[in-house]
Amino acid sequence: MQRTLGLLPFANRSTATPSIASSHYSKDDKVLKKHLPFISPPASSRISLPLVVFSGVCFLVGIAGILFSVFAVTRPRPLRLPLRRTEDTFRSFHFHGFSTNPRKLGVGDHDPLSESPKLLGFVGVQTAFSSADRRASLRSTWFPSDPDALLRLEQATGLAFRFVIGRSKDAKKMADLEKEIEKYNDFMLIDVEEEYLKLPYKTLAFFKAAFDLFEADYYVKADDDIYLRPDRLATLLAKERIHPMTYIGCMKKGPVITDPKMKWFEKSGHLIGNEYFLHAYGPIYVLSAEIVASLATARNNSLRMLSNEDVSVGSWMLAMNVYHEDNRAICDPRCTPTSIAVWDIPKCSGLCNPTYRLKELHKISMCSKSPTLVPDDR
Repeated sequence: MQRTLGLLPFANRSTATPSIASSHYSKDDKVLKKHLPFISPPASSRISLPLVVFSGVCFLVGIAGILFSVFAVTRPRPLRLPLRRTEDTFRSFHFHGFSTNPRKLGVGDHDPLSESPKLLGFVGVQTAFSSADRRASLRSTWFPSDPDALLRLEQATGLAFRFVIGRSKDAKKMADLEKEIEKYNDFMLIDVEEEYLKLPYKTLAFFKAAFDLFEADYYVKADDDIYLRPDRLATLLAKERIHPMTYIGCMKKGPVITDPKMKWFEKSGHLIGNEYFLHAYGPIYVLSAEIVASLATARNNSLRMLSNEDVSVGSWMLAMNVYHEDNRAICDPRCTPTSIAVWDIPKCSGLCNPTYRLKELHKISMCSKSPTLVPDDR
């Protein structure tokens, strides 16, 4: 009788005929294999080119992910400068309890830093990333380097003092600034790019930030290359005035520089004429709160920015109904019983060689230790 295995479904052949799976098979088995059709291996057992390519891509992506993770873990920590647009680092330092000598308050005691008190004046000492040596000289002379001493000066005079600085795209500069902030906490940070050619923009940003952070009767812009007597400045600001909008400074006029090769070149000189209007010298001047309130509400780009910062401020004052108070005690070239700010006028815009001169002036008793006298109205 002829075998019928060739007619069985292929899936059942291995189970129906044990001899097929055996290593010993008969002649009939050989005949059977002749009649079996060739079946190609299943598709899953074959490796196609697209699959190889896809696997390679996945492998590379995985390697890239591992490398990125390693970089994220080992890269230098990001700067911890405040994310807010403006900040008074001194009060942030005390509010968060980072003082090296925290004051322990008893029941019923009042913490003077729990709220921002009304000030007689806020003094913003304008500085730059390249002026670390000047700040060091100031901290060794009239500007207290100790946070508690800075607070005592504020309580004694009614004046708050901060170094004012913007931001930089240079990571190293920002890192160095962060270290200095952590050490002294005497900065006011403002959201403007620190650049000499943009000083008018920085000045406006300073007044806006100061008005937002401090409630004061007067706001003082000072440079970091003058010797200042805080007690005498307080006496000047405490003087009664009938003009609520007062602009105090060493007032001047002068020719407009139209030659691009010369210092103090004014690119908008054609709008001014041959001579500048009355305005204060730039190293130090004072604006009353009413003036700063108007500047704080000014829309962006609504105020004309001239090439020079002091002239720009003078043009804003000219557009307002302010009183120009000329006081030569804040631009004295030498220490006198009534000098408030000492700098080398007119030889330099500030002190010539300020890092050295600040320390030399501080050794003079008339500058650092003489009694405070009421300045005259010269």
